[in-house]
Order: sequence, then C-alpha cells, then structure tokens
Amino acid sequence: MNAKAATNKPAAAKPAKPVKAPRKAPAKAKGAPTGKAGAGTSVAARLSNEKLMSVLVGPHLSEKSSRIAERLKQFVFKVRSDAGKSDVKRAVELMFDVQVTAVQVVNCMGKAKRFGRSPGRRQDWKKAYVTLAPGQDIDFLGAE
Repeated sequence: MNAKAATNKPAAAKPAKPVKAPRKAPAKAKGAPTGKAGAGTSVAARLSNEKLMSVLVGPHLSEKSSRIAERLKQFVFKVRSDAGKSDVKRAVELMFDVQVTAVQVVNCMGKAKRFGRSPGRRQDWKKAYVTLAPGQDIDFLGAE
C-alpha cells in the first residue's frame, strides 16, 4: 500500500478572512498640485525663454529645404538632439513671431569616416521640419 493513500485525511477548512471595504481617495480639485515638481505640465511648458532660445541650432539650407520652403511653407532647422516637437514649436514661435501648425523631427545619423588610418564617425544630429500657418513666412536673409 502507498504511504500517501493511507494518510488521506480531509483538509481542515481555513477560516475566511474578513473583507475590507475599498478605501476612497480624497477628492482633489483640478489643477491642484500633486506633490511632484512640475507634475501636470509638459516639459515644453516648463522650459524658460532662455532655454528655448538654445533649442534651434540654425537653419538647414539645402536644395531640398529651399524647394519645400517655396512650395509647402515648411522650413528646416538643425535642432538640439534632446529637443522634442513641442520644444521646437515654441522656440520657432518665440524667435520668429510666427504661428506653427506642425513639426516633424528627424534623427540624422552621422557618417562613418576615416581620419588617416583610424576609422571615425561624424556626430549624430537632429533636424526639424516646421510647417507654418497660411500667410506666415520666415525670411532668413532679412532682405530690405
């Protein structure tokens, strides 16, 4: 006979645990501080004007950028690699006093190059395609 089969005893019923009522969180007013620094506001809203001035590195002038600037009112900028779409939008609106409707951001990978015998690599960078509202324009040359 099997030792396990010989000791088949009914399992003792465990006492049921008391059920606790769910605790409700206190109601908070909208926009009330949550205790976290900057909670409830976007990163772009927290950036000061001084930081926004450093988001745009400069315009990216090429044949493609001048072609889309004429046809689509899109302008291309080199931007900081840690900048997001909302940062770029606020920076362009602040610096050029125009209304931006859309921003597309592209990460450009640096080329692999050789420096003499040793291999090297150019730095990665980011560019942003900024679309302006109808009737808006940016003049980089400042023509009189």
